[in-house]
Amino acid sequence: MTLIDKCPGTINIRTPTIEIKNCPECGEEVEIFSDEKKATCKCGFTIFNDLQSCIEWCRYAEECIGEEQFRKLKK
Repeated sequence: MTLIDKCPGTINIRTPTIEIKNCPECGEEVEIFSDEKKATCKCGFTIFNDLQSCIEWCRYAEECIGEEQFRKLKK
């Protein structure tokens, strides 16, 4: 097992969890995964995830989570 396999900073990216947020516009529950930046409510309001992770500063982030996921989250 490499250091990358043990990295605790990417656990919510490599193994996403789901969170329920309430839409501030209509109050409806909105599901958002820990690896998503945003989700759209049924009413059309965009809910943003408070995604803070090591991809912002770790030099191994792209290698750790994979190129496709890295680019998606860096947008």
